[in-house]
Amino acid sequence: MRPRLPLSPALLLGLLMAIPAASPGTARAQSDDARYPVVPRPWSLEPRDGAFTVGEATRLVVSHPDSASVVAAAEAWARRMRLATGYPLELAAPGAASDGDVVAFLLDPTVNRGPEGYRLEVSADGVEVRAATSAGLFYGAQTLRQLSPAAMERGGRLGDGPPGGWTIPAVAIDDAPRFSWRGLHLDVSRHFFDVAFVKRYIDLMATFKFNRFHWHLTDDQGWRIEIEAYPRLTEVGAWRDGTLLGHYGNRPHTFDGQRYGGYYTQDEIREVVAYAAERHVTIVPEIEMPGHSSAAIAAYPEFGCGEGPVEVAQLWGVFEDIYCPQEETFAFLETVLDEVMGLFPGPWIHIGGDEAPKAQWERSALAQEIIQREGLDGEHGLQSWFIRRIEGHLNAAGRRLIGWDEIVEGGLSPTATLMFWRDWNQAALELAATQGNDIVMTPNSVMYFDHYQADPAGEPVAFGGSSTLEDVYAFEPIPASFDAAAGARVLGAQANLWAEYLTAPWKVEYMAYPRAVALSEVVWSAAEARDWASFQGRLPAILERLDLLGVRYR
Repeated sequence: MRPRLPLSPALLLGLLMAIPAASPGTARAQSDDARYPVVPRPWSLEPRDGAFTVGEATRLVVSHPDSASVVAAAEAWARRMRLATGYPLELAAPGAASDGDVVAFLLDPTVNRGPEGYRLEVSADGVEVRAATSAGLFYGAQTLRQLSPAAMERGGRLGDGPPGGWTIPAVAIDDAPRFSWRGLHLDVSRHFFDVAFVKRYIDLMATFKFNRFHWHLTDDQGWRIEIEAYPRLTEVGAWRDGTLLGHYGNRPHTFDGQRYGGYYTQDEIREVVAYAAERHVTIVPEIEMPGHSSAAIAAYPEFGCGEGPVEVAQLWGVFEDIYCPQEETFAFLETVLDEVMGLFPGPWIHIGGDEAPKAQWERSALAQEIIQREGLDGEHGLQSWFIRRIEGHLNAAGRRLIGWDEIVEGGLSPTATLMFWRDWNQAALELAATQGNDIVMTPNSVMYFDHYQADPAGEPVAFGGSSTLEDVYAFEPIPASFDAAAGARVLGAQANLWAEYLTAPWKVEYMAYPRAVALSEVVWSAAEARDWASFQGRLPAILERLDLLGVRYR
């Protein structure tokens, strides 16, 4: 089913503006939202009179022209403006910042707003973005982009320009994120998305100041990353002989019988990692273990614990296939992880750890012998022992293990980061909080963007459940039960896009946006600054930009 066409931003804005103002203060706030449609909402925004006009003589100034990261931050705004206007925006010497008619990006250690904060001032004389780091300058550039005419998103020159010229409203902004983990996830195992789309996905993330891309690279339905030491992982594990037709709930299950797959070469991985780094996005790769391993075991059955042959799964769901906890398996996994760590420089390696049925371990003499030898509390204790052994290998390389909340089963390592997804498993959340583990909040009730956004009768097929735009905006990452110490361990929040039914790039964007726009404000803006009415007032201008960028949002 094709998605319904959204209301045009202009019509939506008209409907919103038709709501009568409750007071002069409300009207003023609505006016500010229309003039400064910035998402996520800055911590401090001081409206000022006037505007800066970008023209032929406008110059671009960076404080460290020999710094690639500083120049890249400035170019995040300037590249699009040049393309839209045809103006040269020539790079000028740093001293030109005092001459007027410049847009300046200046590293300034006195901007004490943390590693991602910035200050932005716009007046009739010029624009200054100041930050202590290039990341802060980059986020300032994203805010400046949203304050600039939306026509700059067209990707080509716009004749004589928008009505009123290429103006940016005067303002003073002081801004920094609330959370350090502002994440979006993408599952490329169930359905594969090429490098060009992954880059586009990262571009859109960076536009709204997300900084963690959780790349789900392996699962039962496909292994998507080249591992040189084990070529059958992609020769065999990256391809399945068919894919489920329709929804999983339909019976009987039917399949298309078409060979399906794909994978990223290591050179492609390096390309994407570098691309993300330029946009201050850290990639968190996920290599599933001990369960969700059918594709890997189909390629190398000697590392499984089952009794028969395994195929790359054509159906969605949870399978009994699980790695056998033998020395040969650990040698295999450690080699895989060494190659993964060589490609991804970020501190976190995600090992999954979720939905690992223990039936094969229950029947395995080897697994039972290890349980007895190590004095473990059954198969759950064996999973914890398995995870801790993998964590030791990651820690020895200076990396941190992160996993889904099932990694608490049998005991949670005090140094692991917990990704909380099961709303019903509050005990796991409380254990992590009490023990002092870092936590990323991604509860499936609201943060699973593969769930429906409205009545399923009018929506493309999705996994199930419901998570509306308003639900996302209302989400509070720090649980009410947490004290200050526990709250400080919440790194932030993330939305997940599982791809059983995300069969094409347009559908990924349809499911992600505009819910991701709402989430960006949840994880960036101060809790007390979030306001649903204000967000609705700013959203039409954001949707106009998404239209111009060709995003198939809902």
